[in-house]
Amino acid sequence: MDHSIRLQIEEREAASLAPYAALSRNTKGRFRPEEECPIRGAFQRDRDRIIHCKSFRRLKHKTQVFLAPTGDHYRTRLTHVLEVSQIARTISVALRLNGHLTEAIALGHDLGHTPFGHAGEAVLDELYPQGFRHYDQSLRVVNILEKKGEGLNLTVEVLDGIAKHSKGRREILPLDISELPATMEGRVVRIADIIAYVNHDLDDAVRAGILSESQIPSHLQKLFGPSHSGRICTMVNDLVVQTLKNGGETLAMSPILLEGIAELRSFLYENVYETNRVHDDFIKAKKVLRELYEYFITKDDHWERVIDYDEATPREQMVCDFIAGMTDRYALDLYTNIFLPKPWSVM
Repeated sequence: MDHSIRLQIEEREAASLAPYAALSRNTKGRFRPEEECPIRGAFQRDRDRIIHCKSFRRLKHKTQVFLAPTGDHYRTRLTHVLEVSQIARTISVALRLNGHLTEAIALGHDLGHTPFGHAGEAVLDELYPQGFRHYDQSLRVVNILEKKGEGLNLTVEVLDGIAKHSKGRREILPLDISELPATMEGRVVRIADIIAYVNHDLDDAVRAGILSESQIPSHLQKLFGPSHSGRICTMVNDLVVQTLKNGGETLAMSPILLEGIAELRSFLYENVYETNRVHDDFIKAKKVLRELYEYFITKDDHWERVIDYDEATPREQMVCDFIAGMTDRYALDLYTNIFLPKPWSVM
């Protein structure tokens, strides 16, 4: 098979990208060697595999912040990863990094997220004996669960970026590089994830009436700007400019903006994520998943095994995979079907 087109693309990539960018032709490879594509590079193939997988499609019906939203304009987990991808690619292009690798990590980073967002993650972490972290489950999805147990066989660089994208409420740009992905592209996705969610969660909270624009601290409005797009542009522009000023090999931001993003994140926790309106829904969601988990630990009806497990796989692992893969509406429909009485039809 003629691979000349891919080789030409890889040559152009090597000539145009920064010295610290990850080149497709220098990938550390896949766990299962396979024939190269005649047209696409390794990271481009990974991005395409993620977009076409079932777990990616299910993200459209998984919670970002607001549970099973009926409004047309609230973010879901799918729109979140698309916004992360767009922000990360903008940064990567400006820094002359590998856009295909950046996109693959961004689009795949939340494939293991549960229904009902972090409420679902919290309840599975409580119930599953080994604990549950969505980034570990994302790796399990792409390595084992997709394609009926074959996995997607992604490159080492994409797997590394997915594994280390999560940061919770820790430092936004940590000095300890052991917390960070090995590639600059993975590190870009990590901060793009933060930039995306602090802005779109704020936007959705205002749309839902949980916040008003006037409640956003005035010094943060002055620092980032009054509009959703303006805030993103301010953060992205500063990241790119400060990183290039520092030589480009280490992500950097102005101290005042880093402090501002951390303060905005804390503001969201206090005024959105932990408010009664959101928190009460999370309690209900946890009840749904807790009862489903306990039901499937002992019963096989309504049971859909994700893959053909080997005999050594614990029942708890199978149930955890099943529930983690559910969408919000599937979990609610299943709960209704199992636990709520059904009306009798008139004869």
